[in-house]
Amino acid sequence: MWRPKMVNNVGGTVAGSLLLGLALLATQAEAQRTPTISYITQEQIKDIGGTVEFDCSVQYAKEYNVLFLKTDSDPVFLSTGSTLVIKDSRFSLRYDPSSSTYKLQIKDIQETDAGTYTCQVVISTVHKVSAEVKLSVRRPPVISDNSTQSIVASEGSEVQMECFASGYPTPSITWRRENNAILPTDSATYVGNILRIKSVKKEDRGTYYCVADNGVSKGDRRNINVEVEFSPVITAPRPRLGQMLQYDMDLECHIEAYPPPAIVWTKDDIQLANNQHYSISHFATTDEVTDSTLRVITIEKRQYGDYVCKATNRFGEAEARVNLFETNIPVCPPACGRASYAGAEDVAASSFALVGILMALLFTR
Repeated sequence: MWRPKMVNNVGGTVAGSLLLGLALLATQAEAQRTPTISYITQEQIKDIGGTVEFDCSVQYAKEYNVLFLKTDSDPVFLSTGSTLVIKDSRFSLRYDPSSSTYKLQIKDIQETDAGTYTCQVVISTVHKVSAEVKLSVRRPPVISDNSTQSIVASEGSEVQMECFASGYPTPSITWRRENNAILPTDSATYVGNILRIKSVKKEDRGTYYCVADNGVSKGDRRNINVEVEFSPVITAPRPRLGQMLQYDMDLECHIEAYPPPAIVWTKDDIQLANNQHYSISHFATTDEVTDSTLRVITIEKRQYGDYVCKATNRFGEAEARVNLFETNIPVCPPACGRASYAGAEDVAASSFALVGILMALLFTR
């Protein structure tokens, strides 16, 4: 009974030795295998103030250092092994031994957190295994300072307005005009960074809006003022006016020009000035539009005839004629305007005089 027992003990010892040897060989084989990164989180897009987590799973790296870095222009070490290196309370690091996964978390994301994050296993001074993940942070559009702010161009020249904006996702740029006027592209809106007008006209002047939008916040907008330089264009709203002797009359002309022109009134080639016979006034409604009025005061016979309104700037000049002729009855306004400043007796007297003139005209027929 003793000899078989000895044989069994020997067999058990041999089997145990074999198992132990196999385990040692497996351990050595594992130790000799090159570390790998089996998984890393895919690209992340987050809002400012949000939270992001990067997972990095490694294999065969028990004997090696695993690092997290932010690898942009100047690499920043964030962690080594299961220890966080960066001193920022927004960052935290966890290690899950069951899956050999390192988890880097960033809370309260800021715009400066955007960039590339690298999980790296350092094998030697010249051998490293790395995997990267990109973090993009959504940012509202901000129109850059190198965008067009205002333009002054001569009529007929080419005009180019540029608008660029930062932000993520990349903002789209849309152009509009004030009061939704039609753009020189013959549309209400135009999409693109550059709005080009091949031959600008005076009608193209005004305010243009460059609007940047990427779906984050309400976007950004810039107003671009376009001034078009052009020679004067004059129109006389009433080229013939009649008035009775001893009454006032206003002669008018409407001028469009930029830069603002010098405006003069003449009669018989003599420039008129403010005095007891004439009163000249200019009223600019915009930088390009001016209305000029010449009041002929208490008209005398010699004041009937042609008056010339002339406007001049460095691009040219233009003029319009207004003919003042005599009538047998006063024309209102401005003739009747004097009655409103008179007393009741003057108003009554003026009224009776007017009725008398009308009656006389009727009976002479």
